[in-house]
Amino acid sequence: MSSYEVLYLSRSDVERVGLEMKKIIEAVEEAFREKGLGRVEMPPKPGIHPREDAFIHAMPAYIPKVGAAGIKWVGGFPENYRRGLPYITGLLILNDPETGIPLSVMDCTWITAKRTGAATAVAAKYLAKEDSKVFGIVGCGVQGRSNLEALMVLFDLEEVRAYDINERNLSRYVEEATHKYGIRAIPVDSPREAVEGSDIIVTATPILKHPNPVIEKSWLKPGGFACPLDFDSYWKPEALHSVDKFCTDDVDQLLYYKTVGYFSDIPEVYADLAEIVAGKKPGRESREERIISMNLGLAIEDMATAIMIYEEAKKKGIGRWLPL
Repeated sequence: MSSYEVLYLSRSDVERVGLEMKKIIEAVEEAFREKGLGRVEMPPKPGIHPREDAFIHAMPAYIPKVGAAGIKWVGGFPENYRRGLPYITGLLILNDPETGIPLSVMDCTWITAKRTGAATAVAAKYLAKEDSKVFGIVGCGVQGRSNLEALMVLFDLEEVRAYDINERNLSRYVEEATHKYGIRAIPVDSPREAVEGSDIIVTATPILKHPNPVIEKSWLKPGGFACPLDFDSYWKPEALHSVDKFCTDDVDQLLYYKTVGYFSDIPEVYADLAEIVAGKKPGRESREERIISMNLGLAIEDMATAIMIYEEAKKKGIGRWLPL
């Protein structure tokens, strides 16, 4: 084994690869299509929970079409901000599908942020109105920024209504959205102001096992699409039950989470997002439908992104080769 080497990519290395969001969206959409056609392997992610509302998850997946096999070991600790640390941290390992030998070890924080935004964009492509103009965001951290970045690739958004309990995060988000995208960015004082009247809504706050949700069923307008990234932490059960279609990115994962105490009161799932992307079930069928896609975050998204980063890093000579 000493003759084998693994490519180590730090977070700065991963960022230096310069993978464009458009390519990530395309790769994530293709991964969902492959999943919908039954051509991926991805067991529900097991995890450990060292602190209340904290998690460290193992996320394995194999996508034969792109030769991506590996696992992400990722943690989310809501109280990390008190220590000046990020909420999400972790590593991703890619393996050679032919031999099982590790190919690369890389930081997963950039990948997690970008692929999550890309998955929201894929869901919105099929479930939001094509002419959506107003984006409401609750939670203006890393995920809030990556989701806006991804949605701007597919939609001609004109306005973002942003809410965050942290004023510094909020002001940074508004300034960045204004200057980077030329979009009208409005800081609002409540989740209601972010949700009401928006065409696409994303909630991107810490995931809570015993939440105290605030979003009412009347806030999501006819024709609105919402993508909660924080499970049901912000959405009241009656709000979830009131929509015309309740989707998720993976039914098996959703059912698994129910067995460990999450999602105590959610509607019956209309469709797995992969079924919609693969054409097995229709997405949006009218302009008046109110639709939610409860995206949990899937390992196929990570592997679809990581394999591109690995290949580009090799081409560009980025990273450090280490002996196994």
